[in-house]
Amino acid sequence: MSFLTMVYAYLYYFAALVLLAGVTFKVVQYARTPAPLKIPTTPAPTTRSGVVFRMTREVVLFESLFRGNKWTWIFGWIFHFGLFLVTLRHLRYFMEPVWLPIELVQPFGIYGGMAMVVGLAGLWARRFFVDRVRYISSPSDHLILALLIAIGSTGLLMKFVFHTDVVAVKSFFIGLYSFDPQPLPGDPLLLLHLFLVAALMIIFPYSKLLHAPGLFFSPSRNQVDNPREHRHIAPWAKRLEQE
Repeated sequence: MSFLTMVYAYLYYFAALVLLAGVTFKVVQYARTPAPLKIPTTPAPTTRSGVVFRMTREVVLFESLFRGNKWTWIFGWIFHFGLFLVTLRHLRYFMEPVWLPIELVQPFGIYGGMAMVVGLAGLWARRFFVDRVRYISSPSDHLILALLIAIGSTGLLMKFVFHTDVVAVKSFFIGLYSFDPQPLPGDPLLLLHLFLVAALMIIFPYSKLLHAPGLFFSPSRNQVDNPREHRHIAPWAKRLEQE
């Protein structure tokens, strides 16, 4: 194993550990956070099935964002849908044989990469040109957007300009499963791309990017609007009543 391969192998083991442990910790933290009040955003569903339908619309269509700001919604949706296609396309590097649905999505993943960068560019532009958004934007907001755009841009450059040995890259990642990493190509753009992805994995659990799992624990979204029919008592309040 070359020194370069060893460095990136340990980097990805570390990044995967931080990502898994960090997300698990935050999800447990969200689940344990009490919701003492009935606060669903109205108009809200009055049945559990209605809540499921509402959450589905929120996850797939970004319904509340659509109501709040159309420009933010369209750039955000373009980015997330592009990211979804890119993620599906990249699954081929982690499986052998490649499943048929993943094979079929490969051409669309390329367009997904383009959409991802366009969406991110729009979201970043609003932090410069919209006064109220610029006022509340922190350096970390700009750094995260820059990181995501750099990941997408380096990926597109490897596809269209500076090609790399994707077979060797796949062998490297499959080898990580069995703790037997195969030689990683030394192309500078590939190494930069992989380093940026590892950095994203490391900061993900501790950044604003963690809004994805947090959505499912938001009481303004996951509660049934039935305060008259059922008294809402938080678990900690039940324990106090029993005492």
